[in-house]
Amino acid sequence: MNMTFATSLYPATGKRPIFKIINPFTCNAATRRNFTVRRNFSCSATVATDITARVSEFEIENKKNDLLRLVQDTQRGLVTTPDQRSSIEEALVSLEGYNMGESVDMVRLDGTWRLQYTSAPDVLVLFESAARFPFFQVGQIFQKFECRDQSDGGVIRNVVQWSIPTLLEEQEGATLLVSAKFNVVSARNIYLQFEEVSF
Repeated sequence: MNMTFATSLYPATGKRPIFKIINPFTCNAATRRNFTVRRNFSCSATVATDITARVSEFEIENKKNDLLRLVQDTQRGLVTTPDQRSSIEEALVSLEGYNMGESVDMVRLDGTWRLQYTSAPDVLVLFESAARFPFFQVGQIFQKFECRDQSDGGVIRNVVQWSIPTLLEEQEGATLLVSAKFNVVSARNIYLQFEEVSF
């Protein structure tokens, strides 16, 4: 009976795996020899995990950059074709796949996030209004999560900067602030309870 063994070893340097092929040998069941082969391999699961984690982080960053490239010329979602929306949705699903089933990390979520793209009708209507009425301008839109010391919820503040040229300063303008409490209900969903709208 011929047997071939292949082993892979990840060296402690964290570089690519080394593949070593042990050549075929013949084993005859009628031949009885007692021999002992002892090899010492230092094995560390964290080395492989660290390599995998670094590869995943690199892949995730590439996916994020791909997604940002896809939304770049959409005017935050206002001017997209069905093909663009489909590509963006596929890129989002692909990116979400890296954290599938993991709970929301409140520390990483905490902070101010600037809107790059949306398909939400209640936000797109603002962009459509600004496109139709030249006297109305929509500036930056932010979503601020306040949840650092929380385990299952916090506060969200939607911040919409807008202006009416010649009436309000273009850069400063006015700010619409919508506040809500949120609770995490599953790995992918939060429950919102709107509390206040202010200018």
